[in-house]
Amino acid sequence: MNLSEKQKMLTGQLYHANCPELQAEQVANKHWMQRYNNSADLLNEQRHALLEEHLNAVGDGVVIRPPFYCDYGYNISIGSNVFMNFNCVVLDVCPISIGDDCQIGPAVQIYAADHPLDPKVRRSGLESGRAVKIGNNVWIGGGAIILPGVTVGDHAVIGAGSVVTRDVPARATVVGNPARLR
Repeated sequence: MNLSEKQKMLTGQLYHANCPELQAEQVANKHWMQRYNNSADLLNEQRHALLEEHLNAVGDGVVIRPPFYCDYGYNISIGSNVFMNFNCVVLDVCPISIGDDCQIGPAVQIYAADHPLDPKVRRSGLESGRAVKIGNNVWIGGGAIILPGVTVGDHAVIGAGSVVTRDVPARATVVGNPARLR
């Protein structure tokens, strides 16, 4: 069975992001981001409705302060009572889930998007992705970066500016580049 480039993307396989289907979805997402990022004058409830319209799942009480950037939107699931501050980037070529009661600082970047290490494969234009999972009651400090394939356990703390390259256990605090247990 031949998988479409989108099916390959969603399952973490190598895929071409420049296929017509994914390009059309990127254009649609760009238009949604323009609407969302121009919503600063709207009430939180109105912005919440925009999130529900575009993301996979959005719990009650979610606040994402614009500007907010993502690749597709439909791979993002957010639990209840999550706050994301200004200028967050979520590259959702694979599922990204954020649990309940999370606090996410400004300019946090969460990447499911990945690229091959082999330069020949990379030059071919192939990309891939690995799902990211953030547990419940996690605090991510401003400017932190969560890399592809990382799982952050419940009640963990990610220090501001940290680059998280590996899984973070529940209730752990990690800081630095690369992030290490404190």
